[in-house]
Amino acid sequence: MTIWMIAACIIAYFVKGMCGFANTLVFSTILSFTTNNINISPLELLVGLPSNMLIAWQNRRQLDAKVWVPLCGLVILGCIPGAFFLKLGNAGTIKCVFGAVVVLLAAEMFFRERAASQQTKPNKLILAVLGLVSGMLCGLFGIGALLAAYVGRTTTKTASFKGNLCIVFTVENLFRLMLYIATGIITLDIAKQAVLLLPCMAVGLAVGMFCSRRLKESAVRNAIIVLLFFSGLSLILTNLSAFFG
Repeated sequence: MTIWMIAACIIAYFVKGMCGFANTLVFSTILSFTTNNINISPLELLVGLPSNMLIAWQNRRQLDAKVWVPLCGLVILGCIPGAFFLKLGNAGTIKCVFGAVVVLLAAEMFFRERAASQQTKPNKLILAVLGLVSGMLCGLFGIGALLAAYVGRTTTKTASFKGNLCIVFTVENLFRLMLYIATGIITLDIAKQAVLLLPCMAVGLAVGMFCSRRLKESAVRNAIIVLLFFSGLSLILTNLSAFFG
């Protein structure tokens, strides 16, 4: 375990503690310079599962079954093809397309916040499409940016956003854990690295949650929007070579 990996873990889970997501993109972006994605995704899954369980439990009073239950089913369906894409090939083009969608959704959330609009009723078609696509992203890379964008549309409080998002992540993580074990993506070496990184995750998560509790609700939601925007932009910029390669 290198200093680079320790720093990536602490920074990623500080972001997780603040906003409830984006840890995978931060972790993967930092480690992508030295590590293949086939090793990053299972490592981040093993480290991230406890953090999702903790955040979901802490915000359990804010859980809304109408939001997270159907999303769980759709995300699991999407995980299956996603995991096989990860096992079999290069998915740079898929990342670019999904990144563009995330940027557009973040922009929509930004203008909706500025207009002080009220919580909107979930659209079933959007729910189905975003759920399946989010599942593919989770199966491929553990990235839940699209899922975060949708949950952000259907919740008004940070605690509700974090709770409903992380309960879906928890269910998805448990399913993907079994899938990765069955397909041989998770190895003993990766499991050992994950155990060593757990204290780093705990430190980053605790500091992030501490800071989140001391910020205004609007500030945290604005941070979520900014993270979504840059998450999508990161997916596009780091994978543009897929269109030219």
